[in-house]
Amino acid sequence: MAEFGWLGSWVASNLTRGAVPEPPPSGPLNPWTRYGRILRNAFFLFAAIAVLGGAGWYFHTHRQFNWAVIVVAGDWHAHNDKPSEGFDNARRDVSAELRAIGFRDEELVQFSVRPERYPDAHAFPSDVSTIATTLRDLTNRTHEGCLLYFTSHGTPYGIVLGSAILRPDDLATIVDGTCGERPTVIIISACFSGVFVPALRDDNRMIITAARSDRTSFGCTQDDKYPYFDTCVIADLADAHGFAELADRVRQCVADREQETGSHPPSGPQVLWPSVTLTLAEVLPRRLAQ
Repeated sequence: MAEFGWLGSWVASNLTRGAVPEPPPSGPLNPWTRYGRILRNAFFLFAAIAVLGGAGWYFHTHRQFNWAVIVVAGDWHAHNDKPSEGFDNARRDVSAELRAIGFRDEELVQFSVRPERYPDAHAFPSDVSTIATTLRDLTNRTHEGCLLYFTSHGTPYGIVLGSAILRPDDLATIVDGTCGERPTVIIISACFSGVFVPALRDDNRMIITAARSDRTSFGCTQDDKYPYFDTCVIADLADAHGFAELADRVRQCVADREQETGSHPPSGPQVLWPSVTLTLAEVLPRRLAQ
């Protein structure tokens, strides 16, 4: 096996239990060999970056969030007081979109004024005490943020929850006692919902409302599947890279919809940014649609 050099000697010695010879000293590398090694090392470097980047992308886009989430439909009437599924449609489909981007079903609870009509949703009654108790239970079982979504009729004094009005100070008390200092996003789809901004304002909270405190929102007729604001949230939630981008998209979407339908005066959705950078609220990773 001499013609195979030191490798042949090693094989021969291994077969005869002899000593393993040292490989001969290598001579200077020619340019082609040197450049070949550089290219090979570059290839392995880029391959490692691709693998690690792919793993990071997968985690970034497929992770689930340990947030306490409630989605509340507060009424079942159209603006003319006739029956409407608009708010419950929004509750159902906003919840579905939140699950699709990574919020866990176990920590996402829905509320309806008529929960018995929607057994698949496992919805709780939309009353203040049940919402407060449920949110407290959710925050005891989670450790990240809070997300509260309300869709209902609104008044200059608060939002409708069945036969009651949930006032800004009452909602602030609930959030203070449950979510506390956690990153918290509160979205309120209702007429006059900007009235909630002063009471809910805090460093760790992002607040998005469907209208100014002195304006109505639109899309609450019997013919509307959802209110305009909820329509835009449902349309844009999957593509937004966080709640900051979602707020911008929804405001533009609502303005376009109101202009198309001649709804006037504009509702003027409000966005209150947190004083402290709220990373999870501003740049929320999302799971891409399959």
